[in-house]
Amino acid sequence: MWQLTDATKQAMPDLAKAYYGAVKDAVYRDGAIDLKTKRLMSLAVAIQAGCRDCMISQTSKALELGATAEEILETCSVAISMGGTLAWSKTLVVAEYLREKRILE
Repeated sequence: MWQLTDATKQAMPDLAKAYYGAVKDAVYRDGAIDLKTKRLMSLAVAIQAGCRDCMISQTSKALELGATAEEILETCSVAISMGGTLAWSKTLVVAEYLREKRILE
């Protein structure tokens, strides 16, 4: 996933600069809401959208910011409460990623 993202950024440098530059910088920073919480919010949205790569990316970034497995799974539970069994099935992507990272048994 990360390699393909880098390849597409190189193939579309103007878009990458706009999207991964000013837009992301404006959103993903501490403000009234801290950055870790924003990443957890983005994880819930990614689950609702059903975007596998987004779920992995947001989980990874939340972990880098110090999120615990409990916080990540609680975030997943909010998404499940809004999206039902479909969201639960998408949460398994997050659980699988946490297991691969040896964070979840």
